[in-house]
Amino acid sequence: MTELRDAVYVDGVRLPIGRSRPDGYYASTRADDMAVRTIRALLERNPLLDPAHVEDNVWAATTQSGDQGLTIGRTTAILAGLPKSVPGYAVDRMCAGALTTITSAANAIRVGAQDVVIAGGVEHMGHHPLSGPATPGFDPNPRFLSEQLVGASALVMGQTAENLHDLHPEITREIADTYAVQSQERVAKARAEGVFDSHVAPMVVWSGDGWRVVAEDEHPRPGTTLGDLAGLTSPFRPGGRVTAGNSAGLNDGAGCVLLAGREAAAELGLAGRMRLVDYVFVGVEPEMMGWGPVPATERLLARTGLSVGDLDVIEVNEAFAVQCVAFLNHFGLPLDAPHVNPYGGAIALGHPLAMSGARLTHQLAHYLGAHDDARYGMTTLCVGLGMGCSVLWERI
Repeated sequence: MTELRDAVYVDGVRLPIGRSRPDGYYASTRADDMAVRTIRALLERNPLLDPAHVEDNVWAATTQSGDQGLTIGRTTAILAGLPKSVPGYAVDRMCAGALTTITSAANAIRVGAQDVVIAGGVEHMGHHPLSGPATPGFDPNPRFLSEQLVGASALVMGQTAENLHDLHPEITREIADTYAVQSQERVAKARAEGVFDSHVAPMVVWSGDGWRVVAEDEHPRPGTTLGDLAGLTSPFRPGGRVTAGNSAGLNDGAGCVLLAGREAAAELGLAGRMRLVDYVFVGVEPEMMGWGPVPATERLLARTGLSVGDLDVIEVNEAFAVQCVAFLNHFGLPLDAPHVNPYGGAIALGHPLAMSGARLTHQLAHYLGAHDDARYGMTTLCVGLGMGCSVLWERI
């Protein structure tokens, strides 16, 4: 059997995350142009890389139609000015879109098929609203329900979060709100310390007031208090515990990473910052979608012989506060564990579905680079219709 090569993370870029509404950052901007901006920014940040050395451009989007369709990996390669010799393809694993492009691209490198690959994800939820019963074009196969393959709640992610609250009654609404306030506070602190400046690229967009540059994430609400959140109601269940304040937002964003073989990176003058060790995708009960990170992480740790205590930093996508708290509780970690989402998460920053895995990876790389004593880091997230993903990285 051929020994796997090392696939290393060289760099990553994302756009400021916008709100999916008529006056949001990207209301008048195409999704593919958002992806193109990140590709160009990535190349600008790495001038030693000849674009001709890029051997694939892999992109994810959940709604692959309109400005997110037409094999977006290939179209954005052309639009970004990469040589016509650079191919591209598209994948869809909903919230794990970018983590799927990253692991797929890394695999091509690990087996020796390619040396340099760009992988990313884009989601314009303003142009392509989150699928739900009230959304035009939402058309799940009727057999899901008529043959009782899944419960009705499996098709509404907020209801799956309420189900998780039911399964874990110890996670109260107040605990979920407390976690949400912590996310806002950590994002505000990270922004003040310039953490996001290390991987966020500004973009010129058109708005009702003309052209402008957007450079900061639009979604955070600094200064949010428990009192603010206590007054919110749940749209998913009367008297429910899941609200807009303790859930990720509906957002627009794009982000990508530059991956290379360790030897190829050295030959091209690129500095690998961390190497992909291993990863796991799992399926769980669709009605308990948020539980996915737990078995994914358990299997990943078992395969690598590590324990959760060996992880110096963990980036968990905050689809819902209850999902994150359930993860923390399961692994015996406190609510305010300083190495879990140290820079905050999607409750404050937003969650442009297929893009979020890129953001998690950027923040992980920043943390490992800023902490000389840190070795291992993990990104993990839950995925619609009952899946989970965990990816383990080692600092170089």
